[in-house]
Amino acid sequence: MEPLAEKKKAILESTLELVKENGFHGTPMSMVAKEAGVAAGTIYHYFDSKERLICELYSYVKQRTIDALQAGDNEDLPYQDRFFAIWMSLYTFYIKNPNVLRFFEQFVNSPYNTNKVEVRHDEFHSLLYLFFEKGIEQGHLRPVNPEILGVLAHGSIITTAKVYGRGKIQMGDVELKQIARILWDGMSVR
Repeated sequence: MEPLAEKKKAILESTLELVKENGFHGTPMSMVAKEAGVAAGTIYHYFDSKERLICELYSYVKQRTIDALQAGDNEDLPYQDRFFAIWMSLYTFYIKNPNVLRFFEQFVNSPYNTNKVEVRHDEFHSLLYLFFEKGIEQGHLRPVNPEILGVLAHGSIITTAKVYGRGKIQMGDVELKQIARILWDGMSVR
């Protein structure tokens, strides 16, 4: 018998895929149950409503993004190397998980996105801003609001992943390093 945690994960992963294909409104709970290979009642054991399912899916994919951010960071490296490693780790995560980007885009523009789900400074952004704050304090980065640096860096990662994912521009390691280098050059103290 499949562990309960695995069933919940299957429901979340199935919802992520179906939302990418059909949007929120085109993804009824019955479709999620069928895709996840569980009984309809099983979904309601974990999620009392579709709203709860979508909001927990947001938390689930946000945690996966946090994991990618943390996996890319090694505090033993010089700050600049850490910057490039985090940039590449998040980019790679989004390329390997295009459903996550599509879900985030839909979620932030939906009625599901309320203050109950995400406070202004969620954990992902707090970690990102703290990273840039340390870079400023250590004299590596320009003395500007670390949130601005976080928005610039994360925005460049997301946009690069979207452009690549849509096949608009062919990019290899050289081009990716150029993008990250241009960003670094604009943020860093020379």
